[in-house]
Amino acid sequence: MPQRWLQIKGDPSVREFLFHQTRKTSLFDEHLVRIHYIIHTMCTKKGAFHVKAHYSSSQLTCWFYDDPYNYKVYVKEEVLEPGFLDSFPDLSYEGRKPCVSPQQMLLILDEFKRLRFTDEQIYLRSASVNRLNGLIGMNFSCDGSHYIEHDEFFRRLLEFGVVEQEAQAICSLSGN
Repeated sequence: MPQRWLQIKGDPSVREFLFHQTRKTSLFDEHLVRIHYIIHTMCTKKGAFHVKAHYSSSQLTCWFYDDPYNYKVYVKEEVLEPGFLDSFPDLSYEGRKPCVSPQQMLLILDEFKRLRFTDEQIYLRSASVNRLNGLIGMNFSCDGSHYIEHDEFFRRLLEFGVVEQEAQAICSLSGN
């Protein structure tokens, strides 16, 4: 896990045309509150310790505590089907203490929502959170990737475009 904020620039041709593109509304965008509820529930009650939301393509990639070497991919309408969450057994992390609390998960997901919708050209395309090791991953429309520990993410919200008062309030809520 990076001990710093790791930023990786991607494909230069994507960055070259950044201001000629705009975010297109995806199925997940249309149901984002519900999608984030599903992610939160998967991570706090259903044994998923790492979830990646692919907002642009409307898919979830999940790693579960009881089968950590095999990730599962859930796509589009499948995630929104009634009973989707009920199809998973309730699982705990069997004595492992997650680095990211349920309250911090909510704050992280709120920030993902803000980063997805704040700007039409530079926006969050996909994001992941690992509750056990506390690492957050984010991929943006400019083809840039960021990997940052959740505590550092909360401390650096100003660098992700949050106004100072909001950043202080979020840090306070997150315990940082």
